[in-house]
Amino acid sequence: MYAAIRSATLLGTRGAPIVVESHVGVGIPAFTVVGLPDEGCRESRDRVRAALLSSGLEWPNRRITINLAGTAERKGGAGMDLAIAIGLLVAQEVIHPSAIERMAFIAELGLDGSLRPTAGMAPLVDAVSDCEVVVAGSAVAESMLARPPRLHGVGTLRELVEVLMNNQPWPEIDQIPVHVVEDPVADLADVRGQHSARLALEVAASGFHHMLMVGPPGAGKSMLARRLPGLLPRLTDDEAFTCAMVRSAAGIGSGVTVATAPPFRSPHHSVSMAAMVGGGSSYIRPGELSLASHGVLFLDEMGEFAPTVLDALRQPLEEGVVSIARAHSSVTMPAKCLLIAATNPCPCGAGTPTRCHCTPHAKQRYLRRFSGPLLDRFDVRIHLVKPSTVDLTSDSPGESSAVVAQRVAHVHRVSLERQGCLNSAISAEHLDEVAPLSRDAMVWLRRKLDDGHLSGRGYHRIRRVARTLADMHGEHEVIKSDWVETAVSMRVSVVTQTEFH
Repeated sequence: MYAAIRSATLLGTRGAPIVVESHVGVGIPAFTVVGLPDEGCRESRDRVRAALLSSGLEWPNRRITINLAGTAERKGGAGMDLAIAIGLLVAQEVIHPSAIERMAFIAELGLDGSLRPTAGMAPLVDAVSDCEVVVAGSAVAESMLARPPRLHGVGTLRELVEVLMNNQPWPEIDQIPVHVVEDPVADLADVRGQHSARLALEVAASGFHHMLMVGPPGAGKSMLARRLPGLLPRLTDDEAFTCAMVRSAAGIGSGVTVATAPPFRSPHHSVSMAAMVGGGSSYIRPGELSLASHGVLFLDEMGEFAPTVLDALRQPLEEGVVSIARAHSSVTMPAKCLLIAATNPCPCGAGTPTRCHCTPHAKQRYLRRFSGPLLDRFDVRIHLVKPSTVDLTSDSPGESSAVVAQRVAHVHRVSLERQGCLNSAISAEHLDEVAPLSRDAMVWLRRKLDDGHLSGRGYHRIRRVARTLADMHGEHEVIKSDWVETAVSMRVSVVTQTEFH
């Protein structure tokens, strides 16, 4: 007796369709799951057995083999419980195979026979959206994010069996439309003083350039970073959909709400590498990098993060995706985010030689957390000081986020029309075409290269920032030396600032 039931498994941030094959045959009673299952899949035996018995259905006291077919990756989670239970009922001829034709089942089973949602309902349903998808009633709202044409929400296994056996009508579900919300963001007008830092923040938003802020506590680093999402354009439909899929895969689904504001993630400095870039022991889940896709990843107190975690960001920041390989699985997840980092100039954070109490050894140990290749990824590096008393007590607000956002949107529009990407993503081979330098600017940059002040990567990044500065001032052709010098001035040496030289 054999049955094949469609379901899905979660691979990173995307769902993959699979076929749950069930065979009930003669032999010593046993229950075996094959097809690269994880521990959660192997535990399905006890959940499915209890759910069947609690629903007044028989458990076949025979040799049962379950095969998870359809992908060579490891299958994880409890979302295939319902498919296994339906497969056993079809194999025992309790349910006719025609009743489940072109249907897929995604739900975890409770011991009382109830259907429960599992992590990643939206990408799982999206993977089998060509079928009639059956999910738990409480998972309907999140599943609707995938916009499936036919979706059924059921409360219990017994209720589902009655529908499939006796042609009972499907339980009615509230067709809640997916709605878009505007998340409130802090206004840049709240920032007093810090005129150079405000300019650097606008440059970072306009060109999507990674930025590092170095300064003592109270200088306004966190305050500036948390206002950056308000300067970025609203998410497109595709970007909002991608963010919703990632949140669902991470188990933080937000029902039928799709946010249009760029996401802002600020992990604690004790975060592990798996939590930052994604991963896991059983099956791979998205990390903070993927959750910040199309938005901002803010690393406050970057000097307190583990060096291995910081260095793990280097490749994803370059490629815009994070690839994680395991012995039985390999997934690629989005990681196209704007990295903003803030750090104190030294462990004590005093910021001036006269007030600093750190020993030279403590300073060197603090510096070793910032590898050269990682610092090279920051297009903009600025040093902040505490705002003056006059600026701090001023009643006049600064320029609002709405005004700056209009200028940022203009630079985005110009760069996309010119080269099809934002300025930070201009490839090295296209720099001469889309970011040509004037003669004086080229001579000035060559001098910096000869002096060893710039690496090859730094040279390209300076040109991209200069392209953004020129676009901000309406100069969309040749880049003058003024913008190149300004771009270099926004790339201070972190080592120099930390050592107070």
